[in-house]
Amino acid sequence: MTANVSGDINKSGNRSLLMGALLIVLGIIAIAMPALSTIFAETWVAVILASAGFAKLIYGFQNRDSKGFVWQILLGILYIATGVMLFTNPLKGVLTLTLLLGSFLLTEGVFELILAFRVRPQQNWTWVLGDGIITLILGAMIWFQWPFNAPWLIGTLLGVSILFTGISRVMLSLSGRTPFNSPDQAPSAT
Repeated sequence: MTANVSGDINKSGNRSLLMGALLIVLGIIAIAMPALSTIFAETWVAVILASAGFAKLIYGFQNRDSKGFVWQILLGILYIATGVMLFTNPLKGVLTLTLLLGSFLLTEGVFELILAFRVRPQQNWTWVLGDGIITLILGAMIWFQWPFNAPWLIGTLLGVSILFTGISRVMLSLSGRTPFNSPDQAPSAT
């Protein structure tokens, strides 16, 4: 019985390790080819928006007796139109998404700074302050370098995120393994 359980754990750990290694490779590729990965991310957002729009339309027509019917239909059309525009004109979509990302980070940075001063009496409030300052700087960097950073920014950030997800998965997979003791052996008393 113990051998079966440890075999399942090893299989799961091996799959997790393999997935982590694959994510590391994909992250490196995305960083190495940022323009391609930026277009890929933009296209993915377009498909998600269009799909969400169709889902909103279906939901709206299924609930056409409710008060929000017209708004559901209009939102569905807006989602679909935005998805189609991003899909058919990816370069303008990349410019728009980059500008939105910069705006989001600027806004988040301001809110983090406000929050930091609101929680100032608490211990370690400076971590929130530091987070707000860094987020504000990142947002400003995106805004002040736009549109020149648009072709590579989203793809690079996506690649870095995928790379670190892969590294964390590999490290978690390896943390369960010990080189000296197998799971079905008791530790030696030396």
